[in-house]
Amino acid sequence: MEQLPHESHQQQERASSHTVTTTSSSFAATFSSSSSTLAYDKEFLKTIPGVLMVAEIVLGLLVWTLIAGTEYFLYPVFGWIMFVAVFYWILTLFFLIIYITMTYTRIPQVPWTTVGLCFNGSALLLYLIAAISEACAVTQELDSHSYNSWAASSFFAFVVTSCYGGNAYFSFVSWRSRTLQ
Repeated sequence: MEQLPHESHQQQERASSHTVTTTSSSFAATFSSSSSTLAYDKEFLKTIPGVLMVAEIVLGLLVWTLIAGTEYFLYPVFGWIMFVAVFYWILTLFFLIIYITMTYTRIPQVPWTTVGLCFNGSALLLYLIAAISEACAVTQELDSHSYNSWAASSFFAFVVTSCYGGNAYFSFVSWRSRTLQ
């Protein structure tokens, strides 16, 4: 039996229509497999690290606003304290958003336990230096407004330091259990 030219053409179309070629990189595959909506992990705020992080944000805000309400720029040590307080306040707020929205699950290439340990460890160290520096810089010779603001800020700086110390401990425990696996 002889095939008509249009039948041969239809068979070729059917054969080629079932062939699909796709390519993708591993980077694209990783991000395309996740959903596009952000998740909300309200349970994080009920954990000890979550509570400590909220305390760091609230108390850290007190540290730098109490200093900012004075003429701190006349004393170089308070410039350093402002840098540490504002820098870690912004980063802590950033990490809180990352943990609450579970963004860390979308970027598995980042070693989040190591990042958390380095962040909390450096915050502990630099906040401790800033708190001690501030406590040493506060003297009765200042006007009463600056003295009261800086004394209160110094107190809160030590409290924030202890919060970062607690989070550094929990970050270390998490990092240690991750590296032992």
